[in-house]
This record gives sequence, C-alpha cells and structure tokens, in this order.
Amino acid sequence: MELNERAELDTSQVNDRGRGGGGGGMGIPLPGGGGRGGLIGIVVAVLVALLGGGFGLNAMTNGDEGGQAGGTDLEQLCSRENTKRFDDVRCRNLLFVNSIQGYWEKAYPELGKGKYEPTDTNYFQAAVNTGCGQADSGVGPFYCPADRQVYIDLSFYDELASRFGAKGEFAQPYVLAHEYGHHIQNLLGTNEKAGQGDQSGPRSASVRLELQADCYAGAWAEHATESKDKTGQEPLFTSITQTDINEALKAAEAIGDDSIQERSGGQVNPDSFTHGTSAQRQRWFQQGFASGDPKTCDTFATDQL
Repeated sequence: MELNERAELDTSQVNDRGRGGGGGGMGIPLPGGGGRGGLIGIVVAVLVALLGGGFGLNAMTNGDEGGQAGGTDLEQLCSRENTKRFDDVRCRNLLFVNSIQGYWEKAYPELGKGKYEPTDTNYFQAAVNTGCGQADSGVGPFYCPADRQVYIDLSFYDELASRFGAKGEFAQPYVLAHEYGHHIQNLLGTNEKAGQGDQSGPRSASVRLELQADCYAGAWAEHATESKDKTGQEPLFTSITQTDINEALKAAEAIGDDSIQERSGGQVNPDSFTHGTSAQRQRWFQQGFASGDPKTCDTFATDQL
C-alpha cells in the first residue's frame, strides 16, 4: 500500500476529540446486532469478553492514559507541507476515511436509494459520549446509528496487532471500511430491519449485518485506488497490492467469533455468534473485493453464509 504524498486531505471528515470526548465510568451495555440506537462495531462485546469482561474505562489500553489532553489540529498536522504526516496514524486514517467516503459518493447512488450522506469519524481516547450513550475503548471501533457517526480509539490497532496477530497496515482501512459499511446499512434501512431479527446465532440477523459490512469493505478495497483527494485531481492511494488484501483477510480471520472464543480459552458456541466465523468474514470480504459491487453483498437473501 502506497499513499500519495501529494494528496490534499479533507480534514472536515474527522473529529479528533482527544481525551476531551467523554468521561469515565461504565460504558453502555451493547444490544446484539446494533439494534435501533445501539452501537455496531467490528468486534464489540466479544472483544470485551476476551479482554477481561466489563466495559470499564481503558479496558483495551491496559490503564494507559497517555496521549494528548484534547483534540488535535488535523489541518496543520495532516497538511501536505508536513512531509512526515503519514508517519502519524491520525493522518493515515484520515486518508482512509476520505477514500472510503469518496467511494460511496459514487457507489451509493447506484443502489437506487438517492445521494450518499457523508458522516464523520471521531478519534477518541479512553471514553466518549455519543448519540447512543457513553462508550469506552473496550467496545472497539463502532458505528452509532443514532448520530450516524463512526468512533475509534486508534489504540485499537495496537491491540489488533499484539493480541490478535493482525499486524498488517491494511487492517486499519479494513476496520474503517467495515464501520462505514454499517453507515450504508443505516442509510438503506438495513440496520433497523436487522434489529427485528435474531441477535445471536450462526444465521442471525446480527451475523448477516456484520458479514454484509465486511462485503462492503471488500467492494471499497477493489476501488480504493480510484479515490481522489480534496482537489479531485490527485489519487489518495498510488497502489494497493495483494499483500494488502491478505492483511485485511488476516484481520477478518482474527476477529471471527470462533477465533475469539478459541483464543479466550472457551468452547466455540455457535449459538452465541454475533459477527460470523473467521471463514465467513474472509469469504464475504473476498466477495465484495472480487465483484467490486455492493449489490452482490446481500447476506440476508442467502443461507450460504
């Protein structure tokens, strides 16, 4: 994966809320499948269970409260004039967000549901207040349907690499593309419909929702090098390789329900699945990537998950 050093990034799509985004205390309980008003995440409650249970402050960061006390001026930090900007995870993820939203601006209207409605990604540390209530880093990256925004504590990527073995850099845009997949589902009304179905189990609405978001992420990846910067002239990515795609697949494998349950030392219990198995998450990402077409991502119309 090569990022275009000449690209001008659109900083309006990301809010860096630093440690000022929320207070301490307990996070909200998460309904399965991200029902109406609930969080929808890439790992969510199963990750919390693996990392020790509960929704306490700093559950993912092992009590490390380091970092900047407040937001960051991303416009200055991620300016083209800063030749080291892509050494910073905030600027790299800003580029990823720009690319993902650029893709959906073109792809969403082809679904026949009108114009794409862009939304923000919020960086936070430790805890954050959202339209879905208060949450902390222990829930992993998530999408809140109530305020239609994405939230991520960027330290999650360290956990993804160290605890789950998904060390490749392309795991990061995969995570964000998955969360924006939930935004697409929210715009389409898929989230609300899924909230009326079973919220756990191998064929549950929750699993279908998550696998579809993986497929949407794959569709973006197929077109990622086509995305342009703020000026509309420069590409955001200059290349994406098969190695990058393999890194996304490795991340999908690492956070399958069965893999997480095995890693936690417990029995694999399909009745408790909320996100799908490793093989299923890989399969649906590949489905989206191979087709490059989100119309092929209808996980609700098949029993072949």
